[in-house]
Amino acid sequence: MNEPEQQSQLAYKLSNNLSRLLLEFGKDYERRILELVHAAGHHQIRPSHSAVFSNIGLGAVRVTELAERAHITQQAMGKILKELERIGYVARDIDSNDKRAKKIRLTERGMQLVEDSMVCVAKVRAQYAEKVGETALSELE
Repeated sequence: MNEPEQQSQLAYKLSNNLSRLLLEFGKDYERRILELVHAAGHHQIRPSHSAVFSNIGLGAVRVTELAERAHITQQAMGKILKELERIGYVARDIDSNDKRAKKIRLTERGMQLVEDSMVCVAKVRAQYAEKVGETALSELE
């Protein structure tokens, strides 16, 4: 095998490993969902907001817990929460057990986003199932 062929094969192996392919899959999945979320009327939602919505649950939670679950700093989580509070998706309440702490909860608009997102997730999942087959997608999940 000549040198250009070896380099080509090496480049292919580097760019088509499982880790990179899964990252690309994740990016595509999130991009598709975000497009549908925007189409559903949530135009101000950005990819960084998923750090909150994928970790908040349906009850109130402290900022420190959210940051730990999302594997980001409390400062970064605080910045995201401030933005989401400004656009009406979350509210900060004083923690009745610790007056210094804040509990974060979804507002009515935040709950609507969660409901709309579940519809979007189902649509994107159906797109992938159509491409690779339901069995293959279920096995991957």
